[in-house]
Amino acid sequence: MMRVLSVASECVPLVKTGGLADVAGALPGALAREGVEMRTLLPGYPAVMAAADGPAHDLGDLFGGPARLVEGRLGEATLYALDAPHLFDRPGGIYLGPDGQDWPDNPQRFAALSRTAARVAAEGVGGWQPQVMHLHDWQAGLAPLYLGTQAAGSGVATLLTIHNIAFQGLAPAAMIDTLGLPPAGFTPEGYEYWGQVSALKAGLVHADAISTVSPTYASELLTPEFGLGLDGVLRARRADLCGILNGIDEDAWTPPYRTPRGKGRHTRRLRDELGLPEREGPLAVVISRLTGQKGLDLLIEALPALIDGGGQLALLGSGEPVLEAAFRDAAAASPHVAVRIGYDEALSRRMIAGGDAILVPSRFEPCGLTQLYGLRFGTVPVVARTGGLADTVIDANPAAISAGVATGLHFHPVTADRLAQALVKMTALWHDRTLWQRMMRNAMAQPVGWDVSARAYADLYRSLATPS
Repeated sequence: MMRVLSVASECVPLVKTGGLADVAGALPGALAREGVEMRTLLPGYPAVMAAADGPAHDLGDLFGGPARLVEGRLGEATLYALDAPHLFDRPGGIYLGPDGQDWPDNPQRFAALSRTAARVAAEGVGGWQPQVMHLHDWQAGLAPLYLGTQAAGSGVATLLTIHNIAFQGLAPAAMIDTLGLPPAGFTPEGYEYWGQVSALKAGLVHADAISTVSPTYASELLTPEFGLGLDGVLRARRADLCGILNGIDEDAWTPPYRTPRGKGRHTRRLRDELGLPEREGPLAVVISRLTGQKGLDLLIEALPALIDGGGQLALLGSGEPVLEAAFRDAAAASPHVAVRIGYDEALSRRMIAGGDAILVPSRFEPCGLTQLYGLRFGTVPVVARTGGLADTVIDANPAAISAGVATGLHFHPVTADRLAQALVKMTALWHDRTLWQRMMRNAMAQPVGWDVSARAYADLYRSLATPS
């Protein structure tokens, strides 16, 4: 049985702000079927500590206070919670304080997570020691650097997965000693990034292998447009970089109908719930953070193409105040636009079940899960041709339509005009009921679970691990 320690800053069902949590929560179960025993290390936020009621292991002082490693359960797998109340037992979000700003000690908080991961790798815990550390994003990025300073950990391989390179874990250079980092590594070839410490860059430089969450995003990261200043580091490590698509829990995301014909009643119910009138046109849904990265400003510009063409929009999300206001204004201006600002898991599921199409116009999208939920529910995705969106949705171009394999629509470049064209095309396809039903069936038949990706991760772990 291959032994792997997964190190993440969030994980369902305990704590979640984004797709990273879904991945971290799904991997242990998916990999167990591939002969991998994965244990997960998480910061000891209050919700995590509530699940950690097993043996405790003293870690001594850790960045200004006492710390312990407390065991618990994550489904059928073992959980390790880093119990450091001075770092993690506080109100507010896991990254942001009640004022909406980053916690000022975030560098220490996640350096503590990385240092503890390196210690578990080097020394083991309770007789268990991993062969591979699977590190997620910048919050675990310092772990390979810390591990490299411990001779006992030289046999443990490290894999860093980039979920979103836009977040790099920067800290002032003055914190090098505070974080216990080797000063000699503060160079352009090491963890220095424009005069600051970069936790993500440390991981990119020192991990044995690097992965990201889709093959297309892996290629995009090698370019200045998408690499966000780290493309040179990644080009230098091109041979060690791969893309493995995320999946979703297909059991947790089972549609409340078996065939596309069952969707109609859910569409009617959704219109009733949101106050949308009946209309002979497609109901498009958006479930997203309202940010420029997600391309929601483009949707505001392109919205007339949908509404004037006979369609409707239902949106659920929150984010940038200017976008929240713009969508509220759009709803006030048209009876065919319904907007709910906030987060509502149950409503999001009803929207995916009732929507005809799901819109994901992201300027960049490492993988994306929303379009996978759409495919699973036969809610046809309309996506920007980028990252995992390009890898998971088969565009309804003439060849794909002729071959009967289309599952959605792409648009490129990522502009309001091209999005508007895609919405017009989507509306025309919706009116061809035979073709639209075929696309829905194709979407629902597409595998979106973890089987293939879990096998790819297991193979990668085995290629990295030192036999023991």
